[in-house]
Amino acid sequence: MSGWRKKERLWGLLFIGPNLLGVTLFFILPALFSFGLLFTDYRFANPDMNFVGLGNLKRLFHDELFYLALKNTALFLASVPVSIGLAFLVALALNKSVYLRSLLRAMFFMPYITSGIAIAFVWMLLFQPSKGPINQLLRAVGIENPPGWFSTTDTSMLAIDIIWIWFMLGYFMIIYLAALQELNSELLEAAKIDGARGWVTVRRIIWPLVSPTTFLLLVTGLIMSIKTFGIIQAITQGGPGNSTTIVSLYVYRTAFSYYEMGYASAISWVLFAIILFITLIQWFGQKKWVHY
Repeated sequence: MSGWRKKERLWGLLFIGPNLLGVTLFFILPALFSFGLLFTDYRFANPDMNFVGLGNLKRLFHDELFYLALKNTALFLASVPVSIGLAFLVALALNKSVYLRSLLRAMFFMPYITSGIAIAFVWMLLFQPSKGPINQLLRAVGIENPPGWFSTTDTSMLAIDIIWIWFMLGYFMIIYLAALQELNSELLEAAKIDGARGWVTVRRIIWPLVSPTTFLLLVTGLIMSIKTFGIIQAITQGGPGNSTTIVSLYVYRTAFSYYEMGYASAISWVLFAIILFITLIQWFGQKKWVHY
């Protein structure tokens, strides 16, 4: 290897070194430590730690609350494709010459960079069952018994989904806008010459062309949703009656409320397996609908 090549490699290592160090210290080593805890009954601040083998996993697969958290997580993930679809429509509209386009783009993106605690506080007021603006509007249009939202187990997860759709919409929209602005204008002009108009162009030309972006957003959106728990913790703490407890929140509660670090590690690694499984399904399934 030439001296220039060696020097170039050294500079490359120096540039990525701090990032690699951070990833190693704050991700890889804690993950390995968590994997070791999976096989123990370690509890925080308790010096006694016993090897239990697969005991935590056996307990997990007989844990009714874990299965409820899985169900709630599936309902929560259903908000991601809805948000992606709405973001695509909004991006289509804001990619055209509309009045106050830049301001509207900023307004749609603003929730994504807003504090989660502030978002939780505002939506708790909006969804307040008796005096909240949303239920007052529903009563004004003739709905005598509007939903209880966060106060009932039937509608609490729906309310969380609505908030998450609204929260992620701006991020998805910005990514779609970037993809739409990179489309080959010659293809769109050719489609127009061939007689394609309106939704035919969107469905047959634009949507397939942005399918790699859709794939990216679907993968990242599902992973972000599976890992999140801050907004739910701030609004409902997983209630009422564990109706909004998702797996990531269950991990947090088990580790930092009950201090069962070994059991929390087992839940975390099962959550990792779920994320990996979903990602692999999308990765192999993309060949049938993603057009590069």
